[in-house]
Amino acid sequence: MKPSEVARRAKEQLTALTGLDAVTVSGLDKVEAGWSVTVEMLELKKIPDSSDVLGSYQCVVDDEGNLLSYKRTLRYRRSDVMDDRAV
Repeated sequence: MKPSEVARRAKEQLTALTGLDAVTVSGLDKVEAGWSVTVEMLELKKIPDSSDVLGSYQCVVDDEGNLLSYKRTLRYRRSDVMDDRAV
């Protein structure tokens, strides 16, 4: 399965399980169990959009694209600036 298909399947399955809207895939790595995919999900819509609350979800997807596990690893406002070195 192509990485782009893995990412798409992870977003679809996470949306179906959580009822949240997937915003973007921010990470994709090949791991022993299949794929590790990080998906940013819209948890709370606010006005203005910069106040939206997003969650970063770490998923494990097998080589056939089936979601094996997921967990939220971070919750933040869309406007928050994060330094990659601090994570």
